[in-house]
Amino acid sequence: MKAKNTLTISVLSGKGGVGKTNIALNLGYCMYRGDFPVMLMDCDLGLANLDVLLGVTPDANMQSLLDTDTPASEVAFPIEPDGFDFLPAASGVPELVEMDSDLRNLLFQRLNPLFTNYDYLLMDLGAGITPTVLAFAAMTRIRIVVVTPEPTSLTDSYALMKVLSTQHNVKDFYVIVNQAEDKAEETSTYNRLATACERFLGFTPEFLGGIAQDKMVPESVRKQTPLMKHAPNSQAAKDIFSIAVKLQKIKKTMLDDISKSMFTESMSDISN
Repeated sequence: MKAKNTLTISVLSGKGGVGKTNIALNLGYCMYRGDFPVMLMDCDLGLANLDVLLGVTPDANMQSLLDTDTPASEVAFPIEPDGFDFLPAASGVPELVEMDSDLRNLLFQRLNPLFTNYDYLLMDLGAGITPTVLAFAAMTRIRIVVVTPEPTSLTDSYALMKVLSTQHNVKDFYVIVNQAEDKAEETSTYNRLATACERFLGFTPEFLGGIAQDKMVPESVRKQTPLMKHAPNSQAAKDIFSIAVKLQKIKKTMLDDISKSMFTESMSDISN
């Protein structure tokens, strides 16, 4: 398989419970159905949950890369044949939750040759502002912050972007508003966050899209099946598809930069 211009995308949130992992999974499924090879990386390294969402039990995970000589290709687990894989994280392993820079460097040294086989690397990060989350978010080309209309989601997402801005000089973000009751609430939620960022941080995150509150979403989670596969005609699925189309258009504008390096900076350039 020839090397690809791999677009690295981190999906993150200020707090848990906003649907971040489900969105990352279904965005990946959209790209795969568009004939773009996708790697979905569970970056909630000590509290794995993508395998639960998919109802699978991989034989190996990212801890295997650090503790054994297991090749990265054997850790990659196929979600769908020929082009949609995921890298499982470990569960209940505290040392993986807060990886130091040396351990992060080792992990990506093992993984980078594998990543070049994919058009998209989607990194599903843990919630909050831990050093590992910040380091992973800072290295990706695109950062998608998932928020809901809840005030706590907005304040925590603002804090996340503030820390990335002040500590890593990251000022470009895309926002997805999830679980809004209607378009008016969706717009209002984004505007409140964007206004705060513009006023106090000096930048305005870009609105990537909203995903409607949809009963098919929790149903697909219970069935451990991606929404795009379980209910592709649901409103939430249509919204996710629209966002995936936007991401593909964004990638086309970034091809020159991506061809130089899939990441914005090396892990060794990112401090703890």
